Amino acid sequence: MTGRNRVFTDEFKAEAVRLSLESGLSVEQVAQDLGIGKSTLIAWRRRHRESDLGVAPPEEDPAKEIARLRRENEILRQERDLLKKATAFFAQETKR
Repeated sequence: MTGRNRVFTDEFKAEAVRLSLESGLSVEQVAQDLGIGKSTLIAWRRRHRESDLGVAPPEEDPAKEIARLRRENEILRQERDLLKKATAFFAQETKR
């Protein structure tokens, strides 16, 4: 690692988020394919979701709305699982 922070364009971030949401690949695989860290991609996805929460009106097409909600649920499940693992790790570390 060079020790320098890399700067990514907004377009790159948006495309990375789109790929991770629509490609059917895991977040880890998309991040690896793009040469970025998994946590970086998760943070970009979180920011993307947060920016959409208050602004995006409900879809007129129920099928599109269901698909969007399923994607959002998957993101939330992944974040929850990550937090569970982190909690277990830190709980184990504090016992030592």
